[in-house]
This record gives sequence, structure tokens and C-alpha cells, in this order.
Amino acid sequence: MAISIPVPRLDHVVINVAGELDEASALFRRLGFQLTARGHHSLGSSNHLAVFGDNYLELLGFEEGRNNLRQDLWQSPIGLSGLVWKTDDADAVWRYLESQDIDGEQPASFFRPVQLPDGSEDQARFRTVRLRPALVANGRSFFCQHETPYAVWQEAWQQHPNGVTDIIEFVVVAQDPAAAAQPYSRLFGADKLTACQEGAFVLKAGIATVRFAAAEYVTQRFAGLPQDNDGSARMVGLSLRTRDLRKVKASLLLGNVPFHEEEAAIVVNAEHTFGVALRFEQ
Repeated sequence: MAISIPVPRLDHVVINVAGELDEASALFRRLGFQLTARGHHSLGSSNHLAVFGDNYLELLGFEEGRNNLRQDLWQSPIGLSGLVWKTDDADAVWRYLESQDIDGEQPASFFRPVQLPDGSEDQARFRTVRLRPALVANGRSFFCQHETPYAVWQEAWQQHPNGVTDIIEFVVVAQDPAAAAQPYSRLFGADKLTACQEGAFVLKAGIATVRFAAAEYVTQRFAGLPQDNDGSARMVGLSLRTRDLRKVKASLLLGNVPFHEEEAAIVVNAEHTFGVALRFEQ
């Protein structure tokens, strides 16, 4: 039986906030995001989501007394720590990863209870399969099969005061962008990665772009790097599309969040957002 090569398409991103879910959720609401009610995974972690049109942002952490569960998640630095791909068949992806010798753990199933906007109770159920951890800089990269996509993508949850409609860029900073991009060349095929003039390597992932770039480019685009950046490859920034930059500015002013305003973008430095820089574009 032929084994299909997965198609790169961003499903969601994970921001590790560890034991600071209260602080992180309050901050992201001040940034102008509508967040879902706190969810609790059957594996022990907890989260809030900012749900967009084609993808979403996940604040992932643990509640008091539960840091002993899923301890591998909390080894990454606070900040952007998960690059997650869409799939309709986690088991097929597993067979492909195994065939390419880039497999990590076998597919895992888990769920979290959820209350839908109409008041009904349901479960968001997932199957995930992970790329080999040693290949991924400072976090995880995995595929997520949504068995109940309606329990995530609800129109009522996709309306944000800052007007954001989708994540359009995921940025990894590295001294050697080619080396940082190489696992994804093995995963999706070398033809899926494009070298850019500024020395970055770009992978188209649905409506989003995953970019592997040097510090100079990232500093220019995101007004700096995380304060604890040590030069190693690291997931560091997100660009988000908004319907109206005026809505972003109004949200940040109301939330008393410092920002840098450009002609066609607004940037919030990583030091103000749990180690992940945010760039808003219209």
C-alpha cells in the first residue's frame, strides 16, 4: 500500500504558559482576543483557545497541583512551543513518519469536555501524532486529527475585538535557518521549502507561512527577540491577519499593552506576551 506524503497546513499553534494560565488568559484578552472557557484535557493539561477561521492559538498550561502531569510539555521555554499540522488520518501520518525514520510516539487519543455556545455539553476529541522530538527546536511539532471539529470551530468563538481572522505566519529564529528547516524538508519534501533573499526558508502551510529566519530578520520584523534568547533555534513569533488595524490599536490601548506601530502593521514585543512576539497585519 502506497504511503502518502502529508500536505503542510497549519492547524494551530501552542503557547506554553506553564502554571500561569490565569495571567496568560487575562493578558490575551487585553490583547483583544476572545478566549474559550478553560478546558481540561483528559491527559491532565488545561487550556484556552483563540479560534480563528482556518486555525487557532492555544494557551497551554496546568492548574495548581497538576504540574506532575505531562511533564514533557513544561520543559520548553515559556512562549511559542508547538507547531501543529492538520490531518484527517493520524494513523496514516504515523505510517509515513515511520517510513521516513522521523517518527516519535505512536498516535494518541484524548479529549476535553466543552460547553458549546448553545449551552449543550460535548467533547472535543483528538488524535495526535508527533514528529521525533530530537528534530524539533525548543518544542513540539505534531499532526492533529480533529474527530469533532465543530467542538472547536464555532462561529461565536471566532469574533475577536481586535478583528483577527487567522494566523498567517509562524516564525522560527535560528543561526542556521537551513538546518532548522531541514526536518520539515524531510517531512513534506524539499520542493515545499523556498529559499528567500534575506536568507530565510519558507514553507507554505495553507493560508499560513512557516518561516525559518536569522535573528536580524526576526528582530526587524518583530521589534526584538525574547530576552532569554540564547542563539539556539527557537519558535519565536506569529503574524496575524486582522480586519482592521484600528481595532488592534484600540484593543491594545484599552488593555494598556505596549506596542510598536508601523505603516502597515502593529507589533507587540515578545517581552510583553509570554515570550512570543505578535505582528498584526491587515
